[in-house]
Amino acid sequence: MKRRTFLSATLASGALLPILGQAQTDLSPYQTRDWSGANPLRYPDPDIIALDSRFQRYILFNTPIRRHHTGTLWAEGPAWNGVGRYLVWSDIPNNRQLRWIEEDGHVTEFRNPSGNSNGNTFDHEGRQLSCEHGGRRVVRYEQSGEVTVIASQFDGKPLNSPNDVVVHLDRSIWFTDPPYGIRGNYEGSRADVELPLSVYRVDGTTGRIEKVTDDIGAPNGLCFSPDYDQLYVADTGSGREIRVWDVNGETLRNGRRHAQLSLLDGSDSVTSADGIRCDVDGNIWAGARPGVQIIAPEGDTIGVIRLPEVCANVCFGGTRRNRLFMTASQSLYSVYVGVQGAGIA
Repeated sequence: MKRRTFLSATLASGALLPILGQAQTDLSPYQTRDWSGANPLRYPDPDIIALDSRFQRYILFNTPIRRHHTGTLWAEGPAWNGVGRYLVWSDIPNNRQLRWIEEDGHVTEFRNPSGNSNGNTFDHEGRQLSCEHGGRRVVRYEQSGEVTVIASQFDGKPLNSPNDVVVHLDRSIWFTDPPYGIRGNYEGSRADVELPLSVYRVDGTTGRIEKVTDDIGAPNGLCFSPDYDQLYVADTGSGREIRVWDVNGETLRNGRRHAQLSLLDGSDSVTSADGIRCDVDGNIWAGARPGVQIIAPEGDTIGVIRLPEVCANVCFGGTRRNRLFMTASQSLYSVYVGVQGAGIA
């Protein structure tokens, strides 16, 4: 049999497909790998793991996880700018934002000081929104360079420490407000909690801020479903779960548990998601030990991207929005996947 005929027959029969990600029930210990690129990795990348056959379609056989930068103290809040073809992310304790430029892969210091910024995103007009621990506020950087304060208080009291932010199709701005930035002087400034830990909505036209829910232990990362009909919020408080609500105009209803994540080490230990983003198929990609966990629309964990560091947050980017960027402790990573991110940033 000719080589081309043999390969065609083999691929058609599916004989090579299992190597793209055989389903596993729990994970083996992480094996140290060379991130310098000096010793190329044999495909498929062993740290992209299918726990369920539903994840196999998202694994690209011939792509590796790459480390682009290391040297932050706590990397957070990645957001992709499609016009500039760059990724911005926060180094919270160092009070700065960094930028990775797709054209040549180099990293620059983008904003210093940054108000100990955490979560970032871009709105429909391409303006950057940032959650500041230090300023206890959500700000927008205008195209002129001026800074607009989107929210800094509610009911006459200062916000706790805005954490993550997303923009709805109707131009409203939604953000979470846990206490992490005011618990000490490392990621912000120590202060008292004066408001319930809540999720807020800011009207894109009037600027009016409304609390949409405080029915959650400690709201952290958040994202909308692809059709914007549901809002997912990671609870890093007592619930240690991902919750979901139906979006009813300016309000939320029918709050419920969507998923509770485990460490995937064969034990019953529970872990929590930090930052979350949704893809166009409705899967949630969550920064959660042992790296990134991928949760199907039904709430099942179907895959894992294993990292050597604790992953705080993720976003989709690249020209075709099929590149997952991961901010993990001291480093920035990325990997191409077989699906595109939902939303705009």
